[in-house]
Amino acid sequence: MIQERYRFWLTNPYFDEDTRSEVAAINDEKEIEDRFYTDLEFGTGGLRGVLGAGTNRMNIYVIRKATQGLADLILEGEEAGKNRGVVIAYDSRRFSDRFAKEAALVLAGNGIKAYLFENLRPTPELSFAVRHLKAQAGLVITASHNPKEYNGYKVYWEDGGQVPPDRADRILAHIKAHQAWDDILPLEEAEARDKGLLVEIGEEIDAVYLSKVKELALYPELSRAKGSNLSIVYTPLHGAGNVLVNRILTEMGYSVFTVPEQEKPDPEFTTVPYPNPEIPSTFDLARSYGKARNAQMLIATDPDADRLGMALRTPQGDYRQLTGNQVGTLLSYYLLTQKKRLGILPEQAVVIKTIASTDLADLLVKDLGARVENVLTGFKFIAEKEQEMEVQGSGDFQFGFEESYGYLAGHFVRDKDAVIASLLLAEAALYYQEQEGRSLLEVLEDIYGKYGYFIDDQISITLEGKAGKEQMEKMMVKLRETDVKSFGGIAIACIDDYELRKGRRMIEPFHSYELALPQSNVIRYSFQGGGFVMARPSGTEPKIKFYFNIRGVDPQQLQATLENVKKDLLELIKD
Repeated sequence: MIQERYRFWLTNPYFDEDTRSEVAAINDEKEIEDRFYTDLEFGTGGLRGVLGAGTNRMNIYVIRKATQGLADLILEGEEAGKNRGVVIAYDSRRFSDRFAKEAALVLAGNGIKAYLFENLRPTPELSFAVRHLKAQAGLVITASHNPKEYNGYKVYWEDGGQVPPDRADRILAHIKAHQAWDDILPLEEAEARDKGLLVEIGEEIDAVYLSKVKELALYPELSRAKGSNLSIVYTPLHGAGNVLVNRILTEMGYSVFTVPEQEKPDPEFTTVPYPNPEIPSTFDLARSYGKARNAQMLIATDPDADRLGMALRTPQGDYRQLTGNQVGTLLSYYLLTQKKRLGILPEQAVVIKTIASTDLADLLVKDLGARVENVLTGFKFIAEKEQEMEVQGSGDFQFGFEESYGYLAGHFVRDKDAVIASLLLAEAALYYQEQEGRSLLEVLEDIYGKYGYFIDDQISITLEGKAGKEQMEKMMVKLRETDVKSFGGIAIACIDDYELRKGRRMIEPFHSYELALPQSNVIRYSFQGGGFVMARPSGTEPKIKFYFNIRGVDPQQLQATLENVKKDLLELIKD
């Protein structure tokens, strides 16, 4: 099968000369196996993989096939779905613009209208545009915060959220049913435009989207009057966030300086080894400019501007980078306390977070009179829960976050949104600075003083290819087969296995219980007194991830405890 696929890509004239030449240049048998042993996996969010020729790589032919699967799903429905169309956006990565155009022309070849952004745009704006234009679906070409060798393809449905599992499964079924590669022919661009099947969009969507973001401000008068007192250094990390993040902050009155070396789109990400705002070195340039300008806040967004990282100036003049959990906790606290102060907090206020995110937020949100909903890891589940609550009238969404630097407020986007987060963080910092004489770091310290200190960390183990996937499966099997009572000396209260959808209480009274959340290959160990360890193979990268959230009263001792917990976990999974 592998050699048959390899020869097909090597010899069939359907594939362009560059593709066939790249295939011909592969001399290593393991490389041939890795590129052709399987099709690039279409998960619940879409595709993500290394760029290159082959069935297990990101290229125009994989894009075409996936888009044909989406087209087949749309054609299953009512005729109106074709006319409602699909909105398409893309970021600054290699071939993103070409992949976006290919997808648009495949849709056009099926008689489905495509709205294509004129140039790169943030992923959350794509989500907004799907809702605003009442489109049937949306696509965004991005690999988010992955290394430069990657690109990806994410599918959204009519509610603006990532395509739900049932529809993702139907797209996948259509892709698998379509065995051939060489019969998917995009419509010629000129013909697609003439027929009104390819329509460019841009500023008109930007203006409406930004007006909605501005409506989320709780104190717009304060920002316009005193926003210049808050100095912000911002880096888009060569990605899609530059124009809109700068624009929203500047128009609201804040003083923003953009890191010039990282301002322009650059698919090579030449100033950062890894365009991920979680990584401290990502802020190196921003730190130097921040010190020179005496900035209070540093902000970084990833290439498609759905994730945001933040560092705050310390009293010593250095910058402390906050974790995604800390930012999510601060924004939850700010929105709930200030809405309560203003008398606009709904009775059924809800904050949605993932099971990988800090237990601190559960304590804080409940204490402030709101409800917490925990969902599976992945922001699509936060958006699905928000949509479900809206349809059922079972709660009023106020804020959602995940530990991996994703945040959302408002009802007009159904994905994490760094444009929204940048505005809310700037306003929160300004409010506490001007109205209470406190910094965000002091606010965070006060939260810890009331609810206990929580620290979090993550270990990601990269395991490439077929052998790596098998090794990850062995690790999860070992965790399931081992009776664990504690990590780092902290007793485990409960073990929840989301693959089996069953949980076990490990302290008296002992009992088992059913889990309400959908099936997922995740094991979560909850500690007595709060905090957890969680194991989860990534759905978008060749990695297995281990999440740690540790609670205590002494922040110095907590770090030592965390290291002991990690040591016990790594000892458990080793061969």
